[in-house]
Amino acid sequence: MYAISGKINLENIERVDVEKVDVAKSSTGGKKEMGEGSIGEKERSGIVKGGKDDEFSGLLQLEIPPGYPIDAQVEKQGVDKVCLLLKRDIIFKKIKERKDSMPRFDLLVAEAKSQEEPIDEAPVDDTPDNEMVESQIEGNCFNRKDCARELRDCWRIWMRTLNKPNLNIVDRQQWRFMWRVATFVRGNDELGKEEMDESCSAGSIKAMASHIVGYPRMGPKRELKFALEAFWNNKSSAKELQKVAADLRLSIWKQMADAGIKYIPSNTFSYYDHVLDTTAMLGAIPPRYGWNGGEIGFDIYFSMARGNASVPAMEMTKCHYIVPELGPEINFSYASHKAVQEYEEAKAVVSALCEDEITRMTQYHGIDTVPVLVGPVSYLLLSKPAKGVDKSFSLLSLIDKILPVYKEVVDELKTAGASWIQFDEPTLVMDLDAHELRAFTHAYTELESSASGVNVLIETYFADVPAEAYKTVTALKGVTAIGFDLVRGSKTFDLIRNGFPPGKYLLLELALAVELSYEFFFVHSNKLVVSTSCSLLHTAVDSANETKLDEELKSWLAFAAQKLLEVNALAKALTGLKNEAFFSGNAAAHASRRLSPRVTNAAVRKAAASLRGSDHRRATNVSARLESQQKKLNLPNLPTTVLGSFPQTLGLRKIRREYKVNKISEEEYVEAIKEEIRKVVKLQEELDIDVLVHGEPEQRNDMVEYFGEQLSGFAFTDNGWVQSYGSRCVKPPIIYGDVSRPKAMSVFWSTLAQSMTKRPMKGMLTGPVTILNWSFVRNDQPRFETCYQIALAIKDEVEDLQKAGINVIQIDEPSLREGLPLRKYEQAFYLDWAVHSFRITNCAVQDSTQIHTHMCYSNFNDIIHSIIDMDADVISIENSRSDEKLLSVFHEGVKYRAGIGPGVYDIHSPRIPSTEEIAERINKMLAVLDSNILWVNPDCGLKTRKYSEVKPALSNMVAAAKLIRMQLAAAK
Repeated sequence: MYAISGKINLENIERVDVEKVDVAKSSTGGKKEMGEGSIGEKERSGIVKGGKDDEFSGLLQLEIPPGYPIDAQVEKQGVDKVCLLLKRDIIFKKIKERKDSMPRFDLLVAEAKSQEEPIDEAPVDDTPDNEMVESQIEGNCFNRKDCARELRDCWRIWMRTLNKPNLNIVDRQQWRFMWRVATFVRGNDELGKEEMDESCSAGSIKAMASHIVGYPRMGPKRELKFALEAFWNNKSSAKELQKVAADLRLSIWKQMADAGIKYIPSNTFSYYDHVLDTTAMLGAIPPRYGWNGGEIGFDIYFSMARGNASVPAMEMTKCHYIVPELGPEINFSYASHKAVQEYEEAKAVVSALCEDEITRMTQYHGIDTVPVLVGPVSYLLLSKPAKGVDKSFSLLSLIDKILPVYKEVVDELKTAGASWIQFDEPTLVMDLDAHELRAFTHAYTELESSASGVNVLIETYFADVPAEAYKTVTALKGVTAIGFDLVRGSKTFDLIRNGFPPGKYLLLELALAVELSYEFFFVHSNKLVVSTSCSLLHTAVDSANETKLDEELKSWLAFAAQKLLEVNALAKALTGLKNEAFFSGNAAAHASRRLSPRVTNAAVRKAAASLRGSDHRRATNVSARLESQQKKLNLPNLPTTVLGSFPQTLGLRKIRREYKVNKISEEEYVEAIKEEIRKVVKLQEELDIDVLVHGEPEQRNDMVEYFGEQLSGFAFTDNGWVQSYGSRCVKPPIIYGDVSRPKAMSVFWSTLAQSMTKRPMKGMLTGPVTILNWSFVRNDQPRFETCYQIALAIKDEVEDLQKAGINVIQIDEPSLREGLPLRKYEQAFYLDWAVHSFRITNCAVQDSTQIHTHMCYSNFNDIIHSIIDMDADVISIENSRSDEKLLSVFHEGVKYRAGIGPGVYDIHSPRIPSTEEIAERINKMLAVLDSNILWVNPDCGLKTRKYSEVKPALSNMVAAAKLIRMQLAAAK
């Protein structure tokens, strides 16, 4: 046979020899032992010639099957890994031989049992496996269904070999861990607890760790929202706001610690968003905010986010973060110590709590968290050139200017005691060029010396990591650990299986990780960490707060608090401590959902299937339709309109709340809403707005929730709040089954409003793509199938509105761009079905019915052709807050023939624009758009504003439109 031998110490195998060995000449007295070669003490001393006894920890010699590619494996994997892989291969060869070798097998088992160190017998489950029953070994598959007993006995034999006193303890722990992986996958994981405890304490392999990328920060009852709004309205002090924030952070850290999470994040809390926090940390404050140095306070911070009476806010983009504005002259400085302060705050938790509440944490002197920073490269790639800076300016040219600040932050965190620092680099999942990838190598090479002595974790999420980016990030020497999203990025899974650096920690979702090969676990077992695929920021906080959700449906859900428990349960199960009751309950919930009759609707599926084969375009082109609509509507040039909602006053909220809890009757509620609509209609007529809206007072606390509540296949929560941006929270619907519209949803209110005016009244609907993207969507069918079902439901509503005499119908799609996949190869397919879904909603209306849509807070230039393909008659689109970048696409020659209303002022700021400012914006639009297609409107709906802000802003907007009309008439 062949044998591999090597010098082993506690750190590594220092030398390897591959040679022919004659087993018959063994110096062990003729006694052959599986896994041992033939070299006796005399030959052994020759191999370690010149070595001192205290340098020698023993020899490992293994049988090598004929034809085993040892040279190639040594070159590819390294000697130490080859030894471990050989052990793995040999034991599974023995499993495969099974009954043919049973006599010898029994002898070896008996021999192993007779050794001094007792080995607990692992229980055997002889029931068949249902999935994951094969593993590839040297090109041959074996089936694990029938191998439980042999696996146990092989383990016993090899533990006999590995229990040699002079064998490296790490190897012994590696092999025991290998057994646990096998038993976890098979369900035979009830290993003796004593043996587990001994195993974990004896060597370097410990119970698999768990990690959370990030956590919701609003609080289970939106505590942060109310604290922020009270502060903004001068009803509370900065100290009171900070107290609410500190209490929330403390409860989050304690909740994670109690759930058993090892790597708990800090600095994921934010008063607005974490990109803005990074802007503050770097001192990258645009000059217009008047910052003169020092620690960034609330006044500057919230002015950047919301604007103030004199200056507008910074741009907010589709992911609802405040976009940094950078240029070549900017000077960065360390201006916010939030990351260090929150780390130290968590470390001080012990003194703030009773010790009996956190007994297991007292040994750590508080909660030792992992501070989270937006990575330097992603920060620059998520930025934009500041106003006045050439658009071709390379943001990555600033990398050497921001790295000194990052080094200061890292140094402070190290001094404070941090042993891990997490850098979020989500842009690694994008299609980056070689120059952008080199920026990652450069940045983390520069940070390496500062980060010496601390573990650096890079987190990626939301998509596949491209092969070149994977190669780049896994090659970073100063990086200890890498996290990947295998839910949205399943192709990354193949890259990991084909090669991951053995010295680095790997963070991933173990529901998928158990599909990794035994070989992978064997090599990386002590470097795997069970994590979430991405931050839980946009997940509802805790399903325990949902007392009205029926129990069956509730069992199908896991909010952030439940996901903490799932992550920890998976981590424990993979080490053999599987909670059978927990996993059985999970399996029962999945079975309940799969078999439930409330999930599927045959009629809906048939209707959706019938959509195939048509593109659902309207029969007439948009120019002809606009002519027909103008004859009916008789609108002036530059028509003015509002995009849906009006302010949601305290009185209005009180009415809705009282109706919801049956304090007022339905008749009283309807009368109150009628009066609110009458006020809104009257105000718009007084302002001389051309196309009106009813203001959406009727239970429209959210544009998605309102319609979802009236559709089948949707479920709703009482406290499932999720942050949208700043203090804005939404309760995303839960789409659990097939979707249909049992009855009309908005027709009553729209026709009521139309009866109050002779001016056109818009029917207001939310489009299918936005309903989909702003919901928690079922995962048992493709997203586009669910979207088509929603589109059919909205189509029914559009046709009913038309029948009721509503001649202008707005179908909002603000999240169309938001749902665009990050990877380019996925984008065309998404845009195809998303645009198709919108066309389905209005494909059957008359030419004289005007279809509007609305989009906001995204860069639409790269999808402008898809927007044109939606074939809407009029599109209103966010423009003012993004420095009018939308207009650049028309400067570049794109021809748009439908009506278009680029927003003329930002509704997310309390600032009131002047007539002159709005008129200037309209003139910029007229430089690239024809006056006969241009509409004048705000960026978005007005529900977040006060009437004291809305009235003067709309008055100035109408005045500006009239001013430009006069100028156009005079020019003619």
